[in-house]
Amino acid sequence: MDQNGAIPSLAVQVVLFEHQLRSIEKLAASLGPAIARVRHDALIGEVSVLMGDSSPEPALTDGEVESLRTSLVAAGVHRFDYFFFARNRGSAGGNNDLFAEAESDLVAIINPDCYADPRLLAELCRGMDDAVIGIVEGRQLPLEHPKEFDRQTGDTSWASGACMLVRREVIMCTGGFDEANFFMYCDDVDFSWRTRLAGYRVVYQPTARVFHDKRLDPQGQVEAGEAEVYFSAEAALMMAWKYARPDLVEKWSAGLVASGLPAHAKAVEAFEERRARGDLPQPLDPEGHVAQFVGYNYAAHRFLYDE
Repeated sequence: MDQNGAIPSLAVQVVLFEHQLRSIEKLAASLGPAIARVRHDALIGEVSVLMGDSSPEPALTDGEVESLRTSLVAAGVHRFDYFFFARNRGSAGGNNDLFAEAESDLVAIINPDCYADPRLLAELCRGMDDAVIGIVEGRQLPLEHPKEFDRQTGDTSWASGACMLVRREVIMCTGGFDEANFFMYCDDVDFSWRTRLAGYRVVYQPTARVFHDKRLDPQGQVEAGEAEVYFSAEAALMMAWKYARPDLVEKWSAGLVASGLPAHAKAVEAFEERRARGDLPQPLDPEGHVAQFVGYNYAAHRFLYDE
């Protein structure tokens, strides 16, 4: 319940991009028991599920949308909507568009390549047990994110957009994701840091489990496509700039160029073009109250996968 004793409403939102029907159906099937559980535990009142599609062509036909709606309504969903954006909005823009449609007290963001544990939504909601908590992050399996967190309070530097629960007030006071500067990587880091700058806490809830379908290379590392290599490099430079670390902008730019990867060189070029146009955001947090740069990460890590 919220501070007034009312049971909050929840929207679960998913941004799609060229995902196959089978994958979407698997996610929806996993959400059914999770929604039924959170409503059974009286932690949530009305539940809606919103899917936004950034694919070049609609991923779902009208009949497939109706089939998903039927199965989700049977699980206790009050509203299911599918929005075809007709352009690639990225994770930041797509989630912002869905924020505008949600009309709920709480919003759960889940990646389309995730599958919910039956207690996922209930545990995320239980993690939102203090009015000053703005974002609750779920635990990704089988590759748990290595970010450090406080074992007593759950407080952490930032929450992954693969699975997070957000208060409506946070969306309103921060303006949501910064889609002008982050297309699909570090949008969650920036959103989390701005949430903390606004006075809210970001916490990790290990009991809220979600399976995140990652692909590994022969060395056991997460496979990164060319788009990921480019956008992650672009986002790193933007994070360093936006959070008042010009020293890191120069250091990382030099390192990216020296890597010899065309995607890295392209990212540096794009950043420098924006800088020349004066098209970069005003830096935030010059005192470093929330921004945390540890090596090439945005938090201290508990472990490394390549050890």
